Amino acid sequence: MEIVLSAVGVIALILVVLGMGVWVFSGLAIVALLSLIMIGDVSIDRAGAILSRIIFRAGNSWELAAIPLFILMGELIFRSNISDRLFRGLEPWTRHIPGGILHTNVFGCAMFAAVSGSSAATTATVGKITTNELKVRGYDRQLSIGSLAGAGSLGLLIPPSIVMIVYGVQAEVSITKLFMSGVLPGLLVAALYTGYLMTRALMDPSIAPKETGTTVTKLQSLGLLFPVILLITIVMGAIYTGIATPSEAAAVGVLATLVLLLVERQLNVEIFREALVGSLLSSTMVCSILITAALLSTAMGYLHLPAELATYIASLDLSPAWLLLALALFYVLLGLFLDGISITVMSLPITLPIVIQAGFDPLWFGVFLVIMVELGQITPPVGFNLFVLQGLTGEKIGKVAKASFPFFVLMCVAALLLCIFPDIALWLPNALG
Repeated sequence: MEIVLSAVGVIALILVVLGMGVWVFSGLAIVALLSLIMIGDVSIDRAGAILSRIIFRAGNSWELAAIPLFILMGELIFRSNISDRLFRGLEPWTRHIPGGILHTNVFGCAMFAAVSGSSAATTATVGKITTNELKVRGYDRQLSIGSLAGAGSLGLLIPPSIVMIVYGVQAEVSITKLFMSGVLPGLLVAALYTGYLMTRALMDPSIAPKETGTTVTKLQSLGLLFPVILLITIVMGAIYTGIATPSEAAAVGVLATLVLLLVERQLNVEIFREALVGSLLSSTMVCSILITAALLSTAMGYLHLPAELATYIASLDLSPAWLLLALALFYVLLGLFLDGISITVMSLPITLPIVIQAGFDPLWFGVFLVIMVELGQITPPVGFNLFVLQGLTGEKIGKVAKASFPFFVLMCVAALLLCIFPDIALWLPNALG
């Protein structure tokens, strides 16, 4: 019982510190230091010495190089006309499907997610074109907003994924295999969204006006999709064939994006500067949180909290289903208040030993965790995708959240299917690994 009280104390300390408005990265460092001093009875000098060594070791990780590079790649694409071409390229292929070009939200986000590891970037890039186009053409506003909110979260699940890189670094799991494990679950979520849109359109055809098109238009559209397909092939092909590590593939992806924009005369000094500034701000935020999370993880390990908590939970003899349900509720609750990266780095020191003790594959749990984080992206009050869509559409946050709810439920269905059929995540890395 003492270990449970210690765990509750640490969680309460985190919530109190973050509730005071302290930045997440500094809040994690403060909690790590206070935990060592107050719970571990470590002197302040010794605690400082321990944590200073961890800061250097965590910041010196080669795997972290992939994060700023993938972010830079997304920033460059966001400032080009690739998103407009993606919409126009997908439009002819979706016209005759029940639901029409509402499906461009799902297909566009799925494709853009394969060149950007960010959910917010995926939502913003695809949404800056589709939200206005769908409104002008008379498509159901609520389905338009909701499908984009849900599909935008695919930026975290379909590789490359920044959250997966963060998880891989913390859990010491192969990032390449993690990327492989996210492909089929990502396609599953996209299929559920598409199926829902088709069902709604068949039940109420008025939500999607009829569109017309020709086969010639479809063939011509392939040229518009070429830039995204090329970038996906270069980045994912390099990773999955083993030619390059994720960090090296990210560097190649940035180079390919720069060459592509130069050839198409879309790159100038101002766009490049804006992309660098944007990626610098985002990368600094992500990496600082990840480094200070290593401090918290070290403090928890020094206190033997994860191991003892895992032993305690194992002694409760919970079934795997009840354990997963408890973890799912825990993560959904965190998603109401924290962003995905913060959720991942704060929870793993406690939850990862528990799931390993229960016999779950760390690769599988990484995908499960990402889906839980995705749920947080479309739940108020801190759902990042909701804020992005509020800015794009001008709608109130409550209306955006309401429109997103059916897709929240569909993602829960995807999580349930993943629990029942774990090979959805594990088959590809096992087959290619």
